[in-house]
Parts: sequence; structure tokens; C-alpha cells
Amino acid sequence: MNSDTKLSLEYDFYGALLTKRQSEVMQLYHEENLSLSEIAEEFGISRQGVHDALKNAQEALATYEEKLGLVERFEKTSAAVTRIDGIIDSIREKRKTEGRDIDSGLDEIKDIIDSLDY
Repeated sequence: MNSDTKLSLEYDFYGALLTKRQSEVMQLYHEENLSLSEIAEEFGISRQGVHDALKNAQEALATYEEKLGLVERFEKTSAAVTRIDGIIDSIREKRKTEGRDIDSGLDEIKDIIDSLDY
């Protein structure tokens, strides 16, 4: 996963934990695609102030992820769901051609579900 995607997920999970200013700056910079100068003008602060707010927000998000691991857990769960979906499609196809012997696919799905931390 690229760093922009990871940052976006971290913001989705932990954005409410940021200060109001950090959250607003993150939103304007990453979602509205405003430049540092445009954001600085919006808030009446320097470009350096905007840069510092962005840096502090990103560091805070990384710290929250390090401690809570919600993005990592989300990625793991998403990958498992994708695998399960593929197995179900395979079972359906096998059932059409080979009858109703689906126990091995169901066992694999159970193993994937058991491997998730929930």
C-alpha cells in the first residue's frame, strides 16, 4: 500500500483524535488539494505553520496506528474477505461441475476466519 493510501486510512480511523486545526489542515491539504500557501491564507498563518501542523498530524496518526493497529487489522480483514470471496466463487463453480463436495472449501474458509483477530 502506498503512503498516501495508508495516510488516508489512518486519517479515516484516527482523524477524530487530532486537534481541530490538525484535522482541518489535513482535510484541506489531502482532500481538497489546497497548497500550503492557500491553507496558510485561509487560517491567517505562515506556510511553515501549515507545514508543522501537517507534520504533527501525520506523526500523531502514525503513533495512533502504532499503538492501536486498526489500519493493519483492517487490511488483514480486507485481504481475508477477498480470499473468502474467491473460495466461494471456486466452490460454486466446482459444485456446478463436480457435484456437492464442498467440504474442503468450507474448511479453508473456516481457517481464514479463525486466523482473524476479532
